[in-house]
Amino acid sequence: MIRDEDVRSKLKELDEHIRKEYIEAHPKKDRDWRTYEQRFSLRIKEAMKSLDPLIHEAVATIRVGDPGPGRPDSLTLEQKVKLLLIKQLVGESNRMYANMLDVFSMVSGIDVSYKTIERLYSDEPVMMALHNLHVLLLKKKGVKASDASGDGTGYSLSISKHYQSIAKELKEKAKEGGNARKAFVYAFRLMDMGSRMYLAFGSSTKSEKDAYDGAMEMLSDIDVSLKSIRLDRYYSNPSDVGSFGRDTSVFVIPKRNATLNGPWKWKEAMKAFVTDTTRYLEEYYRRENSESGFAADKKMLGWSIAQKREDRIECANFSIGLWHNLFNLATP
Repeated sequence: MIRDEDVRSKLKELDEHIRKEYIEAHPKKDRDWRTYEQRFSLRIKEAMKSLDPLIHEAVATIRVGDPGPGRPDSLTLEQKVKLLLIKQLVGESNRMYANMLDVFSMVSGIDVSYKTIERLYSDEPVMMALHNLHVLLLKKKGVKASDASGDGTGYSLSISKHYQSIAKELKEKAKEGGNARKAFVYAFRLMDMGSRMYLAFGSSTKSEKDAYDGAMEMLSDIDVSLKSIRLDRYYSNPSDVGSFGRDTSVFVIPKRNATLNGPWKWKEAMKAFVTDTTRYLEEYYRRENSESGFAADKKMLGWSIAQKREDRIECANFSIGLWHNLFNLATP
């Protein structure tokens, strides 16, 4: 039997010496950049080669109803999905991308305006197809039961501002009671550590917790079970830990004022933290997979999201997650 005092004592030890000793005993391995670049090139080629057949399969079961009177749609659903994903990959503004398509149209026959590109981000059949594509990618990779890691990050909504440089400023304004103008969006992604594929993702212009809730809701629609999950201290609340089923092991570092009050799952996690701290930390620090995933995403797809409407921001975040999974499809 452990007590509240045992949890707080272990947290004090963690801050004073256990964390330092653990990090010294588990140094990070240096990356072989030549091998990394070779694998990266292979992943891009495999993603591009797989894109057409995967999109075709993802849209095959979607039936779009009669749009009614008005100008008929010039793009098929496959073309819409492809255009949106490529737009997110190249990272240009909608207007610039539409102008680039003038060149592509000579060989593709696609001729659209920047407004058409913008509307793709709020097109319901496109979102349905993106969801189907996500499920299909997980199925192709064989992800069924997952040891997972979850973390949050942010994207600037203006290319002139960097998320990390303004996050602190906005938090200070919030403390002072000011109405800080929305300048970045929170994103949360849940990763399967074995395949490095994202299981679910969420976004919010209000809080990281809302983004987390969105990802958990998405996870409930995916046919993947969680064997274990590692979460940041921000989510080390008894209610968050208790939301997972009995078959899911949860690894979080509790907050400094933590008690044992809470559901059975919370008590179980705190007992493991106190009685077998080294093994617990070994599992918890596998969260670094999420951090490296974010770094790779932003290196490839940028630090900002060009959309302004919340539904379109969500679609852009979804597209980033899909590209991450497409690039990891070829990874052994």
